Amino acid sequence: MKTVWTICAVPIFAAILSFSTSCRENKKETPPDHPRLTPSVATRDSTFRSAALGREMQFRVILPLSVPEGQKLPVVYLLHGGGGGFRDWSNYSDVARFAEGGLVLVMPEGGESYYTNAADRPQGRYEDYILNDLMAEVEAKLPVATGRENRAIVGVSMGGFAAVKFALKRPDLFAFAAGISPAVDVPSRPFSIKRPLQWRYHRSIFGPWGGRVQQENDPFVLARSTIPGNAPYLFLTCGDREGLLSANRRLAAILAERHFQHEFRVVRGGHDWTQWNGELADCFKSLTEHLDSANRSHSKFPHSHPANSLP
Repeated sequence: MKTVWTICAVPIFAAILSFSTSCRENKKETPPDHPRLTPSVATRDSTFRSAALGREMQFRVILPLSVPEGQKLPVVYLLHGGGGGFRDWSNYSDVARFAEGGLVLVMPEGGESYYTNAADRPQGRYEDYILNDLMAEVEAKLPVATGRENRAIVGVSMGGFAAVKFALKRPDLFAFAAGISPAVDVPSRPFSIKRPLQWRYHRSIFGPWGGRVQQENDPFVLARSTIPGNAPYLFLTCGDREGLLSANRRLAAILAERHFQHEFRVVRGGHDWTQWNGELADCFKSLTEHLDSANRSHSKFPHSHPANSLP
């Protein structure tokens, strides 16, 4: 009897895992939409077809209410966390006020993807969707300036992981990157008997332990292989009551050891929008300073661009 039950359990367990993965991507309910805007900004939602994903994708934009014709503004990509959606930043934070100073804020839909080209799902090329399709759409349709010195990326939780990953994996694209409570340990997170479905879902994105996809998307691996002088300025913050604090301390130690331009802040709070919203003033102050610095540097050395650290 024992052997029979073991054999039968395997396909049942696999079916549960498959169902869980499908639910993560397709069954998310849309919460009420109440963007927190100021009188000096405008917002719009757009839909475009992503070649990487083979389907229509949505994103929200917040920009100054009036942009003079022909003027181009720096752009900040804002990545939501797991379980959220492209409306989160505008609904749960006061980020809109930072557009008043002359920034275009772009908030894409990322599902539960970790903004990564999934190992087990050819249709789940979320990194290509963000870095190729979305950026091209934004720069073609919105009044944004092109070039690394005019781009920043900021994310919370899952989105914070992606912001850090993109900063280290594609240092040629951004001058500033911020991970707010970033889930930097997810690609290398070990199996837990308490969360077998979560582990299986992560493996469907990052592939087998120690495999190519995991290595190419692991912030700890990237922090040891990226040339520090090429990387964007990194702003990292984590709450003192978060389970992610230990992993963030370990990553910050590597950044410090290798002399990356960065700051790491441990603040009061947990893994929620109350804590994240409280960090935005300091984050955007640093963001503005480093975009301005990158633009001054670009003016002096217009042909100097960091190369991609990966082959």
